[in-house]
Amino acid sequence: MRSQKEGLMSDIKRTVLEYVKKEYLDEDDDRDLTETTPLVSSGIVDSFSMVSLKCFLEKTYRIQIPDTEASADAFDSVTNIAALVELKMKNRLSPASSPPRDRSRDE
Repeated sequence: MRSQKEGLMSDIKRTVLEYVKKEYLDEDDDRDLTETTPLVSSGIVDSFSMVSLKCFLEKTYRIQIPDTEASADAFDSVTNIAALVELKMKNRLSPASSPPRDRSRDE
């Protein structure tokens, strides 16, 4: 039986893989795209594509990916992308990542 974390990672990987195939591969492109296929270093995803992929991820998963973390290494495979998304989702849900509450408004 899959754990909840494995299920989430699997869902993220599937979503990213489908998006990359749809957006960046031509219909007649017969390359076998997998979770570990190099995306940036093979030229499937270029710098402009990384921006649109980052926007897609932020919108789909309601996360923020700082430009400093949207590196070629982080976006070079579906596995790397899914790990980044999972980390950002975890940080978003963590109470420690929330800004301190302004208690002056409570009065």
